[in-house]
Amino acid sequence: MEFNPTERQAVMSRFVVTTFGTEAKAYEGTHALKELHAEGELTLYGFAVIAKDAGGQVSIKEAPDDLTGTALGTLVGALVGLLGGPAGVVVGMTAGMMLGSIGDLINIGVGADFVDKVSRELAPGKTAVIAEVDEEWVTPLDSRMEAIGGSVAREWRSDFEDAQIAKETAARKAELGQLKAEIAQSGADAKVKLRARINEVKAKLNELSSQAQTKLEKLEKDTDAKISALNGQVAKASEETKARIKQRLAALRAEHDRRVAKLREAGALIKEALAA
Repeated sequence: MEFNPTERQAVMSRFVVTTFGTEAKAYEGTHALKELHAEGELTLYGFAVIAKDAGGQVSIKEAPDDLTGTALGTLVGALVGLLGGPAGVVVGMTAGMMLGSIGDLINIGVGADFVDKVSRELAPGKTAVIAEVDEEWVTPLDSRMEAIGGSVAREWRSDFEDAQIAKETAARKAELGQLKAEIAQSGADAKVKLRARINEVKAKLNELSSQAQTKLEKLEKDTDAKISALNGQVAKASEETKARIKQRLAALRAEHDRRVAKLREAGALIKEALAA
């Protein structure tokens, strides 16, 4: 299969959930993922194995030690919570728990249709492999998984939370400016209420600043781990395969720089608003 690395566009990684009829088949699936990674057909950034028992309860069978705090960890935790009951998201979950899990999924770009598909596939007695990968084509993974009885569902990752932080920062900055302009022309009674509102907006801006900093730290950790995985592939790849992997590496770095710029821009806006 020929590949021109200049044709590849910068994209984010994907989440892939492959459901199998038995746990043994699922572990064949993890072996296939590792083989595809070794062959350079895709880059495997991490995976976990979950299973639903006969009673409908979902449990984690295998996961990396550093799953906590990662996007893959967010997906695994949310799916276990949302799918872990005989009636899916409703039984055994409070409204707050549901909203928390759904909100976590939205922040990493996972939509309701993807969760619904996984829910339908992960029937009692079945096991699923959840992975984060970077791939040029879907056929290598699909054909390998289908050959061992797996059903594949994909979802792009996104930087929804980054965009929300930037959007809300701009809105809060504008609101703060409007409130300060209004307080200058208001009477004593109105000033008290306006000052209270100004303090609320400043508190929110400080909260957004903390969120942006946390996102930056997670982004750096996530990117470093992915660069390590890609460099490991390059070191073992044939010359033909190296070009493909290096193109993934270039796309990853470009995406990293774009997201860092967006988060730093939000941080600069916050400082500007609070200093005014």
